[in-house]
Amino acid sequence: EPEGQETFWHSSSHVLGCALEQEFGSQLTHGPPTSGGFFYDSFMGHKVVAQEDFGKIEAKAKELAKQKAPFVRLVLSKEDALKLFADNPFKVHTIQTKVPDGSLTTAYKCGPLVDLCRGPHLPHTGKVEAFAVVKNSSSYFLGQANCDSLQRVYGVSFPDKKALAKWKQFQEEAAKRDHRKIGVEQDLFFFHELSPGSCFFLPHGCRLYNALVQFIREQYWGTGKKDDRVYHEVITPNMYNMNLWVTSGHAAKYKENMFTFDVEKAEFGLKPMNCPGHCLMFKSKARSYRELPLRLADFGVLHRNELSGALTGLTRVRRFQQDDAHIYCTVQQIKGEVRGVLELIERVYKIFGMTFSLCLSTRPETKIGDDSLWDKAEKLMEEALNDFGKPWKLNPGDGAFYGPKIDVRVYDALERPHQCATVQLDFNLPNRFDLSYIGQGSEAKDGLGPNASEAERQLAEGGRLRPVMIHRAVLGSVERMIAILTEHYAGKWPLFLSPRQLVVVPVTKEQLAYAEELRELFHSEGFHVDVDETLNKLPKMILNAQKAQYNYILVVGRNEVTDRAVNVRLRTGVERGLQSVDDFIAHIKAERAACGVGFEMETAAPAAAK
Repeated sequence: EPEGQETFWHSSSHVLGCALEQEFGSQLTHGPPTSGGFFYDSFMGHKVVAQEDFGKIEAKAKELAKQKAPFVRLVLSKEDALKLFADNPFKVHTIQTKVPDGSLTTAYKCGPLVDLCRGPHLPHTGKVEAFAVVKNSSSYFLGQANCDSLQRVYGVSFPDKKALAKWKQFQEEAAKRDHRKIGVEQDLFFFHELSPGSCFFLPHGCRLYNALVQFIREQYWGTGKKDDRVYHEVITPNMYNMNLWVTSGHAAKYKENMFTFDVEKAEFGLKPMNCPGHCLMFKSKARSYRELPLRLADFGVLHRNELSGALTGLTRVRRFQQDDAHIYCTVQQIKGEVRGVLELIERVYKIFGMTFSLCLSTRPETKIGDDSLWDKAEKLMEEALNDFGKPWKLNPGDGAFYGPKIDVRVYDALERPHQCATVQLDFNLPNRFDLSYIGQGSEAKDGLGPNASEAERQLAEGGRLRPVMIHRAVLGSVERMIAILTEHYAGKWPLFLSPRQLVVVPVTKEQLAYAEELRELFHSEGFHVDVDETLNKLPKMILNAQKAQYNYILVVGRNEVTDRAVNVRLRTGVERGLQSVDDFIAHIKAERAACGVGFEMETAAPAAAK
C-alpha cells in the first residue's frame, strides 16, 4: 500500500541520516520519502560525496538496522527543540520559521540520531533488512541558490533482500531504456553547458518532435462534424510586460520561476505558461454564448527558471513546449467538455500502448469562489468521470485554489507512473481578467446566486456572464513526453513517430540505381528513407539497420529489380519476404494513418522484467 511504503521509506531516510552523521559528521537538513525511495540533504562543508563512499554509507546503515533500534517519539517545546538542535543551524532555522512560539513539536530518536519529524515510523530499524545507496547530487538549502550548498544522497530499502534484488533487476532494464542514453545512440538530441536546460534537437530528433506534435494536431482536427470537439490552434507572444503577470497573479506567486528582464525601462518576462495570453485573446472582442465552448490550443515555447541542480535530461528543462489548450465554456457545458478531454486522453494513450488512472481533487481550504459554484462544478466533474466509465478515486481537499481538477497518471511499459495529462477548472483567471460573454435571454439575471459578488451582479445587469476556463493537456511537455516514450518503447519507435522508418539495402553496386529510385519514391510519399551505400556484406548491413532501429529494412537484389519489388525485413529479424513496391507502399501508408493500431506492433516495447 502507498501509505505503508511511504512509512517504510520515511523510516529508512532516518537510517540514512544517521549513517551520514556517523560517517561524515554531516549537519542534516531534511530527508523525505519519494515515489521511488528517499533522500537526505546534509551540509558537509567542502566534502563532496563520491561513488566510492556509497559502500561506507550502506555499511553504517546496515549496522543500525542490525541493532533493531526503536523509533522513539519525543514531544518538545519550541525552546527545548532549539536547545537540542543548537549545533545545527539548519534545524534551528526550521524550528524558528515553522514552529509557532509557545507551541510543541515532535522529534524521533533512532539509535544515536535525533531528528525533527512528525512520523509515523516503523517499530524499529530491524525492519529495514535490505538497504542501498542509489545516487548522489548537490542541492541548496531551502532550494535557493543563495543558500548553502548541500549534498543529497538517495537511497532505497526493502523488507528483504529478494525485493532489493528484484528492484535492481528493474533498474538494469530501466538503465537500458534511459532516454539520455538512447538519445545519444540514435543521434536525437544533446544538451550544452552554454544553454543549460534547453535541448538541441538534431535532425532525427526534430523528426520525432514534429511527428509527435503533428499527431496531436490531427486529434485537434476532428471529423468536421458540427458537434465535433474541434480545437482552434493559436500563436501567442513569447514575452509580456510584467503587468500581465500581475493581473494573472503569477507575479506574486511564480515570479522566481520566471526569466525577467528590462525592455525600455519596463520589466518583461518570458512566458512560463499560456493561460494569461489566452485570456487576452478571449477578451480581444465581445463574446456571445453562441461561441462557447471556445477551445484554444497553443504549442508556444515556454520558459521556466528551474534550478540548475534540478535539470534532468528531457524530464526537467527550462525551455519546452506543451500541447496546451484552454476551453472557455458555460457552467452547463463543463460536464461535456471534461468528458471530451478524457476521451481524447484515452484515445492518445491507447495508441501509445499505455494505461492511466484518474483522481478527482476537490476544493482546498484556500479555495476562491462561491460554495454553490464549487458544489455544481464538482458534481459535474464527478458525473463526467462516471459517464466516462473508467475507475477513479477521490482526493478531497487537494484541488487547486481556483477550481477542482482531474489528475491523470499514465503508466509506461515498466509500469512506472508519470503525471502528464491534466484537466483543471478555473474560476480565478476569468475573474482576474474580467472575462465575460453575452448570455442567452435573461439567463444572466436568472442564474445569480444569493452569494453573487457585486461584479457578477453588474455583469448580469448587462446580460453578461463569466465563462468557466478549463486548463487541459494531454501530453503535457512535449520534451518530457519524448523522454517517457523513448523509455516506454525502448527506442523502438512505431512507424508513425519513427525518425528512421525505411532503409533500402542494395546487395551489390548494380542495385544502387534502383535503391535510389526507391528512395525518391518513398520520400515522395512522405516517409523518412535512407539508402545504405556502404556496400558492406549483406548480413552486416542488415545488422547495422536493425541496431539503428529502422522499422523496415528493404533488401534489393537482381530479382527485386526485375520484379520491381522489395524483400522486406523487420528490425526484430522477422522476414516478411518479397512484396511488390505498390503493395508495400499501400501497407505502410495504412499503418502510418492508423498510428499502428490494428497492425503487427513489432515496434511495441517488450514486457519489462518483473
